[in-house]
Amino acid sequence: MLDKIKNYIKDTEFRLTLFKDRIYVTNYKKILSLENNNISFKVDKGKVIIKGNNLVLKKLLDKEILVSGKISSIEAKYDQ
Repeated sequence: MLDKIKNYIKDTEFRLTLFKDRIYVTNYKKILSLENNNISFKVDKGKVIIKGNNLVLKKLLDKEILVSGKISSIEAKYDQ
């Protein structure tokens, strides 16, 4: 159990978990844009763009965010 807690605390890999009407994002570098229909994040080697309608931040913690709304697409653009 203690090992699982240590691994969670030390984890730095970007993760995106998709649910029906929300997205849980962890270990992003920074929020690049925050609009009603577009939210983008800087990640290690590029950026991730979430598009949809009525996008709202439901939870914002250090490097963890929960986005809700009607999600239409998710794009990943990586640096060359």
